Amino acid sequence: MCGIVGATAERRVAEILLEGLRRLEYRGYDSAGMALLNNAGMVKVRRVGKVKELADAIERDGVNGHVGIAHTRWATHGGVTEANAHPHVSNNELAVVHNGIIENHESLRETLQGLGYQFDSQTDTEVIAHLVHHELKSATTLLAAVQNAVKQLDGAYGTVIMDQRDPGQLVVARSGSPLVIGLGIGENFVASDQLALLPVTRKFIYLEEGDVAAVSRESVAIFDRDGNAVERDVITSDLQYDAGGKGEYRHFMLKEIHEQPFAVRNTLEGRVLDGKIAVDAFGAQAEDIFKQTKHVQIIACGTSYHAGMVAKYWLEALAGVSCNVEIASEFRYRKSHVFPNSLLVTISQSGETADTLAALRLAKEIGYQASLTVCNVASSSMVRESDLAFLTRAGAEIGVASTKAFTTQLAGLLMLTAAIGRFHGMSSSTEARIAKALSSLPTKLEECMSITGAIEKLAPEFADKEHSLFLGRGEQYPIAMEGALKLKEISYIHAEAYASGELKHGPLALIDAEMPVIVVAPNNELLEKLKSNVEEVRARGGIMYVFADSKANFKSDDSMRVINLAHVDELIAPIIYTLPLQLLSYYVAIIKGTDVDQPRNLAKSVTVE
Repeated sequence: MCGIVGATAERRVAEILLEGLRRLEYRGYDSAGMALLNNAGMVKVRRVGKVKELADAIERDGVNGHVGIAHTRWATHGGVTEANAHPHVSNNELAVVHNGIIENHESLRETLQGLGYQFDSQTDTEVIAHLVHHELKSATTLLAAVQNAVKQLDGAYGTVIMDQRDPGQLVVARSGSPLVIGLGIGENFVASDQLALLPVTRKFIYLEEGDVAAVSRESVAIFDRDGNAVERDVITSDLQYDAGGKGEYRHFMLKEIHEQPFAVRNTLEGRVLDGKIAVDAFGAQAEDIFKQTKHVQIIACGTSYHAGMVAKYWLEALAGVSCNVEIASEFRYRKSHVFPNSLLVTISQSGETADTLAALRLAKEIGYQASLTVCNVASSSMVRESDLAFLTRAGAEIGVASTKAFTTQLAGLLMLTAAIGRFHGMSSSTEARIAKALSSLPTKLEECMSITGAIEKLAPEFADKEHSLFLGRGEQYPIAMEGALKLKEISYIHAEAYASGELKHGPLALIDAEMPVIVVAPNNELLEKLKSNVEEVRARGGIMYVFADSKANFKSDDSMRVINLAHVDELIAPIIYTLPLQLLSYYVAIIKGTDVDQPRNLAKSVTVE
């Protein structure tokens, strides 16, 4: 992975492809490349580094063409080198770009080498190029060759192939990694994300699992995994690419932190009315499904997994429904027990997270009552394949480290708690309390921004730190986990989170003056227990940074820096206390001089296992 763009048109397409890659840069990548077809044949340009390096090379060399494919690569197989960058070419005739992982690439490589093919890279992708080229020796068309080739691939792929012997056509294939076709007039396009194509079209076809399609300037022909011609819906998108600039902010991440009050308002709009949650916000069948739900199984990865962990506390304490939360990559590879009348809830910012999507498909096979996804992308695979969907409406999130996507997920999951609880004994007063707390949330987030200056002043104290510890209790424990994740993602400081009560069971051995300890301390029923844990750290010479409710009576001293937050209903405290941890990670990263928006080794949308 990470980004794919292709075009076939009467006009020159190099700049279209470059602009598409620029719009996908936020996903994270390490190299970029392009292959174009023109009257002279095929030309390939690849560069390690940013898309700008590729654009400069293309401009310098005067490269262009009417058909082309382009790619930004996030390394999976093989190091970050120009030879491993996409596109990959076979016999200087056929070029391929690919997202995903071909699991049987080693055996295919051996077979193809036995047939005389030479490999120039360490990637699994080059196998596709040579395999399709070999199939073309017996197939009558590029489409047929690709159809034959993909039957031999194990793993995930979203791939686009072009052949200079058939210069007007792109052939695309999708299994486990998303691809979209953009429709124009006398021209057509392909991409891994519709955002890449918004400058040239608003009409899209989303390929389904196993689809293979032939895309020319004048036509699109789609075939399912069995080779049958199929029609897929044409969707007209009104999506706005609203992340084209940082505005007054230094980084997209900081911009998106400050957008959270607005994003949460969008999440709540029309869904919290007169002290009640609109159950139909989760889908037309939501009421019938929620009435039958006896158990909730949440599946997610990374930041979304932390959101699910918070939701477990809410669902069990407020809705009276049992809940399990599991990392998607673990769930899909173990034998699990399915409780009767279980609702599967997947959480994903992109709706294309490979492990979470695979878990959703597995759940359909093993007997879950129904599925619901909490997602930010209406056109995503998870939304299309789930029985119910809740769209968070966070807007495009460009920073790799998730901020507003997380807080809007939490808002949606608290709404889900109330919606399910209504049918399982939750009192109307409790639902009204949830509705009131949620309605106040955007304003409370805005008020919380007032601590920005205080956090910025703290950041230099982390300049020479290599390790840190985050502590929280109850529903704040997942928030501590999220804070630790943010700090390590963008500052590269090793950070771990613990439930505070676990300190005495091992982590206390790490405490000294060089280990900053970050504590989230709302004023709730666990406050006194948390204060005891704080004293355990103090007694061992630790330096603490405490984000505390103003009514919690924490006082700053030589061993403890206290940042007071306004008192809020404990229902929304996990969402509020997320914000200072995001700001802390941001300003520490600034001090460290790291790439905040595109941290090393990470990608925004993880479409491989």
